[in-house]
Amino acid sequence: MFTVKNDFTIHEARHTLVIGLFEKTTSFVGILREVNVALGDLLSSLIKEGDVSAKKGTISKVHTLGKLEASRVYFVGLGKEEDFSFESARSSFGKLFKAVKGSKLENIEIVLDSFVTEKVDILDVSHALAEAYSLATYEFADYKQKSNEPVRKLSAIIVYTSSDVEEVEAGLEVGSAYGAGTNSARTLVNTPPNMLTATDMANYAVELAGKYGMEYEILEKEDMEKLGMGALLIVNQGSVEPPKMIVLKYQGKDEWTDVIGLVGKGITYDSGGYSIKPKDGLVGMKTDMGGAAAVLGAMEILGQLKPAQNVVAVIPSTDNMISGNAFKPDDVITAMNGKTIEILNTDAEGRLALADAVTYAKHHGANYLVDVATLTGGVIIALGHDITGAMTNNEELFEKVLLASNEVGEMIWRLPITEKVKERVRKSKVADLNNSPGRDGHAIFAGAFIGEFAEGTPWVHLDIAGTATSATDYDLGPSGATGVMTRTLAAFVELFGEE
Repeated sequence: MFTVKNDFTIHEARHTLVIGLFEKTTSFVGILREVNVALGDLLSSLIKEGDVSAKKGTISKVHTLGKLEASRVYFVGLGKEEDFSFESARSSFGKLFKAVKGSKLENIEIVLDSFVTEKVDILDVSHALAEAYSLATYEFADYKQKSNEPVRKLSAIIVYTSSDVEEVEAGLEVGSAYGAGTNSARTLVNTPPNMLTATDMANYAVELAGKYGMEYEILEKEDMEKLGMGALLIVNQGSVEPPKMIVLKYQGKDEWTDVIGLVGKGITYDSGGYSIKPKDGLVGMKTDMGGAAAVLGAMEILGQLKPAQNVVAVIPSTDNMISGNAFKPDDVITAMNGKTIEILNTDAEGRLALADAVTYAKHHGANYLVDVATLTGGVIIALGHDITGAMTNNEELFEKVLLASNEVGEMIWRLPITEKVKERVRKSKVADLNNSPGRDGHAIFAGAFIGEFAEGTPWVHLDIAGTATSATDYDLGPSGATGVMTRTLAAFVELFGEE
């Protein structure tokens, strides 16, 4: 897809040329001067008249009318140079690829140096370019009847730079890995629930492990019964589909020590059980395994980039259905760690599955825990659809996750766990814990419940109920699954491994 070349002149370009344009360009230098001269000072006129804009987020197309071998030039508006960042570079490239996709071009040539600033170096720009290409051009292969008309799409991107080719190629490799892993997560979330059962997810994980040489373990229902995983099993009790506890191990160090545990909620469909959701709430519940998808996407990125860090991924997977055998409010169950739980709400099932998964991650040697889950509607009420809710029992670990989220542009916001919150979670006349203390602050109660199973292990909880999907198209993707937290988890592991 990407070819990197040095020593560019505009007359070498044979396809569509792409150039970044910053605001307040008082005089043309380098590539801009060459283009302006070749076009007979046309570029200067177009900028003055507003037909070509440097305003952030704009894409301007100029036809060269035979004055260049390249038939057209796209100018990507980048705004003020001092405000330019990795995130704005990625967004700008996303807009570019959306525009290119609409024009059905097959080849483009990008002058990468025109996007570089003092703050955003060539490695960052290369990463942003490759990641944006993957994310912005993503499409879910739907199940509609297809026409016989051939699909025209971008097949080659030539990148011109005066920098070291190997450095640019390294940035492109990282960006491509981050984009591909995120798209894999998107596809899992977008897949209908009859086509992605717990068994299907387990098979997917096994294939992923085989591709990247990871160890894996798939616990069957009988295994869970022997281990006493009553919390996951109770959620599965009303289903005809068998549950799976999915484990992947990525070993980036010689010894299995200093292990990060990534735990993802894998509820492949959530009816709410006997605490059934309203009819409108049932639509879209195929996305309730968004946490599992993020973890699997992150493991794909780690498999490609191979950081020097140990990671165990644990995914509890089942659907939450209604039957004569389904669990009920007032039931009391025992989790893997021996704690008893009073069921007050069968729609608060994700935290039950995660309880046993967190315990099992510790069983596999996890010294640090990050769980990701489409857990509560309450986090949407609190933070909307652009911010992921976070909770923690360890300041240092949270700061590392926050740093990773800022690096990749996925915003998180911390919610508090107070002693009164813990008291509410522990309030029950018949058990150690209850699974649903109330609707007031229930996003916090849900996170605090999981924290009871993390116990003293450093832990961060990420509630992606609001951010796992988008209702509209955006610069880096279409409506539907976003693959949120895939990149944050991968960046977190990479940052952790660099220390």
